[in-house]
Amino acid sequence: MMRGGPVIAVDGPAAAGKGTLARKLAEALELPYLDTGLLYRAVGRLALDAGQDPAQPAQRFAQALTPADMQRKDLRTPEVALAASKVAAQPAVRAALVETQRRFAAERGAVLDGRDIGTAIFPDADVKLFITASPATRALRRFLQSGGNTSAADAQAQLGQMEEALRARDEADASRDSAPMCVADDAYVIETDTLDAQAVLAEALRFARERLVTTHG
Repeated sequence: MMRGGPVIAVDGPAAAGKGTLARKLAEALELPYLDTGLLYRAVGRLALDAGQDPAQPAQRFAQALTPADMQRKDLRTPEVALAASKVAAQPAVRAALVETQRRFAAERGAVLDGRDIGTAIFPDADVKLFITASPATRALRRFLQSGGNTSAADAQAQLGQMEEALRARDEADASRDSAPMCVADDAYVIETDTLDAQAVLAEALRFARERLVTTHG
């Protein structure tokens, strides 16, 4: 498919900061932005609404996805995150959503974040970034985002549960048969354990601009 602008793939595990980075990159480079994980969350939500185990074939929900499904306010719950992981493991669901993602970038290019953008969706992306951090760091970020207003004992328990859930999600995403999460050979890896959002953005922009000068003159 011909593209009217550059494609920037931002991959990585949950809570590593890729979504925040991708949105800011899109703004800085004046490109459209797509959170591809939201596609799978929406499919998972539809399966749950239908009373179906998301591990069961969910292709029909992917094919019926509408913009309104993507705008729902109940897509960021732990239940939907687990459902998204289950539907994302299904080759038929992924196949149904591949063209959606490619069409999005066709007119003007785009910044897309997910887990397989640079390996399966756009293996020829102009810029490939892989954003990562340790499970402990990512669990702490999730905890702070949730408010983090609890006793020390409860906080430790919640952090442990969040870290365990993130490790399980990483394992599921990396071991699935269809387009597993992995670092593309030509991706630039940024570890965010010791970097704030502005530092990550600065490093990503530096690399992206260097690549775009090379590939687009």
